[in-house]
Amino acid sequence: MKVVMISKALVTGSYQRLPEEIGRLGVDLTVVSPPSWRDSRGEQVLEANASGCYRQMVVPIRLNGHYHLYHFTGLANRLDALQPDILHLDEEAYNLAAYQGVRWASRHRVPAVFISCQNLYKRYPPPFGWFERRCFAYCTWALAGTAAVSEVLLRKGYPSKRLKVVPQMGTDTTLFSPSETEVPRQGFTVGYAGGLLPEKGLDVLLDACAGLEGNWTLSLAGSGEAESRLRMQARELGILDRTEFRGRLASRDMPEFYHSLNVLVLPSLSTAGWQEQFGRVLTEAMACEVPVVVSDSGESRHTAGEAGLVYPERNTDALRSHLAQLQVDPALCRRLGKAGRRRVEEQFSMESVAQGLVETWQQSLVDAKP
Repeated sequence: MKVVMISKALVTGSYQRLPEEIGRLGVDLTVVSPPSWRDSRGEQVLEANASGCYRQMVVPIRLNGHYHLYHFTGLANRLDALQPDILHLDEEAYNLAAYQGVRWASRHRVPAVFISCQNLYKRYPPPFGWFERRCFAYCTWALAGTAAVSEVLLRKGYPSKRLKVVPQMGTDTTLFSPSETEVPRQGFTVGYAGGLLPEKGLDVLLDACAGLEGNWTLSLAGSGEAESRLRMQARELGILDRTEFRGRLASRDMPEFYHSLNVLVLPSLSTAGWQEQFGRVLTEAMACEVPVVVSDSGESRHTAGEAGLVYPERNTDALRSHLAQLQVDPALCRRLGKAGRRRVEEQFSMESVAQGLVETWQQSLVDAKP
């Protein structure tokens, strides 16, 4: 089975274990990715993969950073040369890049599959609504990243018989694993990884930490537009000397960051147009046996499950209470850490996601037969 996967997400090295696993399952796989991807957190340059399990094809794009409008240059000619049996679109149906793929696939009668992580019901203006309807009409299967995404697709009219829930990327449980040696720590380290953006609720996290007692440190890995405001807030709270701004770390450096933490917090805040869609840093930290504390925004609480502590978003006192509890209860930290690792292995591993994708592609080929 010859598959081409179009994915801007696979510029990130830690996600590339997924195509490696797909290649090990016997699929002739080519991944088409841009040289880099820019968003509100900064620019992620493509990390090369030398595993030999799949081909990595770098194709230039226009409008880098524009989720709806970015598109590949010369994509049709590349696909003509590759002649895949299946085209996998790791893009939302309303994006121009997805429409590019669907247009080529429909002309060549190649089955196509798309994935969605949009967990809020939205109607899009032209031309994006047209792209979405065209994608819905042609694609043989839709893969919803979570159950909430599945409900959105069903509400939009996508047929349930061609829809299944499969996480977008999975988590590399080999890369993200418990530390083999005891990490020396001074005090209690609270961590966050991701964009330093208003909707991530880091102002709430700073306020919560400011009320903690004892020897603690807050370590923030990421970059974004809210950094200067957060530094000012930390200074006003008198905790700047306890707050580390680590900047955006390479994906391969993230396990070491997680190993330095006692707890990871994802304090996301829902907005009119966004809720936490999954919380990939949660599964990475959980795979490292780091306990997690999450707000109840979007999918975070479902991702963490029984392995995390949940509090109502924007509730500073509730978040501080969870952190204080973990600060004085090492046994609870260990118990949550073990539960997190087990949950990722059972539900979010790269191996299980790869198997789900391959089964979907095989079914697509069966469905496409006259």
